Amino acid sequence: MTTLLDTYHRNINYMRISITDRCNMRCIYCNSHLAPHLNHDDILRYKEIQKIVKAAARLGVKNLRITGGEPLVRPDVGALIELLYLIEGINDISLTTNGVFLEKYLDELQEAGLKRVNISLDSFNTDKFKYITGGGNLDDVMRGIEASIEAGLDPVKINMVPIKGINDDEIIDFAKKSITHGWNVRYIEYMPFADSPEDKKKLIAIDEIKNMIVNSLGKLEPCGVASGNGPAKYYKLDNSKGTVGFIGAMTHNFCSECNRFRLTADGRLMPCLLRDDEIDIKGPLRAGAGIEELEEVIKKAVAIKQEKHPESDEMDLKKRQMWQIGG
Repeated sequence: MTTLLDTYHRNINYMRISITDRCNMRCIYCNSHLAPHLNHDDILRYKEIQKIVKAAARLGVKNLRITGGEPLVRPDVGALIELLYLIEGINDISLTTNGVFLEKYLDELQEAGLKRVNISLDSFNTDKFKYITGGGNLDDVMRGIEASIEAGLDPVKINMVPIKGINDDEIIDFAKKSITHGWNVRYIEYMPFADSPEDKKKLIAIDEIKNMIVNSLGKLEPCGVASGNGPAKYYKLDNSKGTVGFIGAMTHNFCSECNRFRLTADGRLMPCLLRDDEIDIKGPLRAGAGIEELEEVIKKAVAIKQEKHPESDEMDLKKRQMWQIGG
């Protein structure tokens, strides 16, 4: 069995695939609408993605996550999932979405083989949700969540990004959903991609979030890792059917356990979310590279993966924003 190891002997078996840089929302921590989008010809076709993933799978990649932008603004995502499941060695494909179109496309996605999903949701308050998302409809997302749970997707994970002074008053409300509705809630630290002291003040550390939950709802019992391939640490509250998870990329980096790299919508391989390093794979692909040549490009990308990402005050990401990478 082939294993893809980086310079620091980490097993790289997980690939996040951004299939579009476009989104139907205008979230305040993303601002995807403020920059020019990729031209149609610059974006990888589904067959091209399949070929790249085939090369990655031959090297040992087993798990995939489809992201955006918002992946469901691109047509026929179910067709892509079907193509990727045809690849020998691919065991698991998941999707990260804002949930707006999830109810509409759920049958198609399930028929293609999708078994689990992560849904972004930052507020239960209609007006606040509209503010955070730049006009989004909360009801659309709630219907997507409910439809996913009823359809048997497992797990359905709800991603909340607490932002100081905006939605931090709802941290406890989200944790309560793990008790009352069996939700798998994950708190993800705000990533201040803007080079601004004010932006950095919006970050609420995971330790602070945990303390808020414990002080309000009681002890958090570690419960191992929920189904998935990411870095979240999971806990249960007393009498809860669901889980509460934490991803502290800014204050508790998990670089020593990192198992992933990213494929951007325009065909670049990124070894780290929080570094500008990237390798072009679209160029060789469109120049006629075969599977073995693509394997070598992937190996080069993994070889430049650093031991850890910079400290938060040292980050200087110039090439891409979060919506261009896929989180």
